[in-house]
Amino acid sequence: MSPNSIMEPTTNLQKRAYVTFLAGNGDYVKGVVGLAKGLRKVKSAYPLVVAILPDVPEEHREILESQGCIIREIEPVYPPENQTQFSMAYYVINYSKLRIWEFVDYGKMIYLDGDIQVFENIDHLFEKPTGYFYAVKDCFCEKTWSTSPQYQIKYCQQCPEKVQWPLEMGSPPPLYFNAGMFLYEPKLETYFDLLETLKVTTPTSFAEQDFLNMFFRDVFQPIPPVYNLVSAMLWRHPDKFDLDEVKVVHYCAAVREFTVISTVLSTY
Repeated sequence: MSPNSIMEPTTNLQKRAYVTFLAGNGDYVKGVVGLAKGLRKVKSAYPLVVAILPDVPEEHREILESQGCIIREIEPVYPPENQTQFSMAYYVINYSKLRIWEFVDYGKMIYLDGDIQVFENIDHLFEKPTGYFYAVKDCFCEKTWSTSPQYQIKYCQQCPEKVQWPLEMGSPPPLYFNAGMFLYEPKLETYFDLLETLKVTTPTSFAEQDFLNMFFRDVFQPIPPVYNLVSAMLWRHPDKFDLDEVKVVHYCAAVREFTVISTVLSTY
């Protein structure tokens, strides 16, 4: 099977893998290398597939292959023309992540951003019932959410008991997940539906994360924050998790510092 082929028919519904996304020639490849090392360290039984755009240099591809990664080149996905101004510019390229629903030679996959590290084996998540989209609820307390009504009234779905959603604002917002980590089932029907829906959907601030939340709203099943502990949760909601039980850490905040990631990964 060619490593760049993405249209093979499904041959084994039990075939599973982790998958991440990489674009450009920047330092993000270091995070993917760290992710591959982390999965090996926790003795995951499944490989890491890296969906890469054509602009990823050969040098970076060779580095990833030397770490045991499976390289799958994909073409970019863009939202409707003249509408990208509604998204944060650096998020627009992330719509290309929709291509991973085309990897139908796998029955289930766990997507992980390249700024994530796995500290405990999470292979058991693949045993979750089929037909759902599993992810961790996001936190609305960071300034990146400052234009949202949630941030303005200090409402967060991580602790809804602290600030009740005002009746005068209508129904509370639906549950919203962080798209840096999720368990999904690749299917061509879903893939084509995603692309067709994108053509008629105006991009919003958080680009593909908002889009995926809208698309999978009815089948989203929350999993505990220990499977995608966004770093800001450490000081925003320390009472919502036991640090000793954290399995996956997501090193993202208003400003992402790869020096922090590198320091943490130095033990691997």
